[in-house]
Amino acid sequence: MTNTTNFDIATQCVKGTYQAGNTEPMVAPIIQSTTYRYDSSDSLAAAFNLEQATPIYTRIGNPTLSVLEEKLALLEKGIAAVTTASGQAAVFYSIANIAQAGDHIIALSNLYGGTYTLLSGILKQLGIKVTFVEPSASVAEIVGISQENTKLIFAETIGNPCLDVLDFENVSRAAKQIDIPLIVDNTFATPYLCNPKDFGANIIVHSTTKYLDGHATSLGGVVIDCGNFNWNNGKFPGLSEPNEAYHDLIYTETFGDAAYAVKLRTGLLRDIGATLAPFNAFLTNLGTETLHLRMERHSSNALAVAQFLEKHPKVEWVNYPHLASSPSYDLAKKYLSRGGSGVVSFGIKGGSEAAKKFIDTMQLAMLVTHVGDLRTFAIHPASTTHRQLSDEALEKAGITPNLIRYNVGIEHIDDILRDIEQTLSQI
Repeated sequence: MTNTTNFDIATQCVKGTYQAGNTEPMVAPIIQSTTYRYDSSDSLAAAFNLEQATPIYTRIGNPTLSVLEEKLALLEKGIAAVTTASGQAAVFYSIANIAQAGDHIIALSNLYGGTYTLLSGILKQLGIKVTFVEPSASVAEIVGISQENTKLIFAETIGNPCLDVLDFENVSRAAKQIDIPLIVDNTFATPYLCNPKDFGANIIVHSTTKYLDGHATSLGGVVIDCGNFNWNNGKFPGLSEPNEAYHDLIYTETFGDAAYAVKLRTGLLRDIGATLAPFNAFLTNLGTETLHLRMERHSSNALAVAQFLEKHPKVEWVNYPHLASSPSYDLAKKYLSRGGSGVVSFGIKGGSEAAKKFIDTMQLAMLVTHVGDLRTFAIHPASTTHRQLSDEALEKAGITPNLIRYNVGIEHIDDILRDIEQTLSQI
């Protein structure tokens, strides 16, 4: 068996950890089965008792899902991964696995609209308090708002849609001082452009629906356990104290560094569901095989688009992490050395109406509610993806009325730029 951990990440995207044996299928197969046969009651009982890691029921595990999970853990330098039915499910599970009613969490304010409303709405209904802080908050400011019951800090590598790059050093230092994990959504960057674990993250989440799939075919999410946090610090009894559901098993004693991932799978995934479908896992795994190639093209095309827009008289402002004028430029050079991903944010002169006209006049680019796809498309966040936010929340998130989120695809750059030019000429 070949050890792929020492390969370059580009090779890992292609190879993963799946290796076919003699006469076995070269491509990891789809195991489209809900359940699995056992030869004895004792063997099945051992699986239910978490004494052996064999599949019982696809809601909590499936061989096709395992292939994808092992690859994503490899790419993110984690020790275990748990796939979910969507990115939203992954975000919710990553938090609910260690926070409950009466607890408090800290989150950066520049989050994707769906994540923001999940944290500010659903978690509030469940009794989990959330304090949002500016991306520029200092270590002292973050530590200052923490409470005795603060359980985590949640952030995005690249904020959606304003494209602020996370100051990992700053936020991870604050998390260490509070002695809580840092959870990072790495969807926009992907593991090819950034490995959050290298910069202090403890848990990584993705909407695999985006760049990991890359073809707009498969909803999915993943939670990756980096295996680098001490859950025995007295703040996480669900991991460090006996669990009645498994005959007083203690996750940290039984599963060591992978305690967080095992608890998520055998608790939340078992009891709530939101499991990734095997076919979606199969398609997503195929998508990851070209991730490194696509992210290079997305990044080079996006930089060209940003530079073009910055010089256009009908554009008020442009933001892209690798644009020299970006407020995040220095952070991008530090944390995103391979490229700035494929999303450009910009503001059209003329406000909201001009922005909407830009969207409605596009020809090559399409209007869809998506991002991270190999095709080019755009959306007006203030009236769509972030419309649930109040004016105050929109302002804090940096979402102006004229902001356009432009997903730059992998088509030929000349065609993309021509489409932008013809669109702007009609405004």
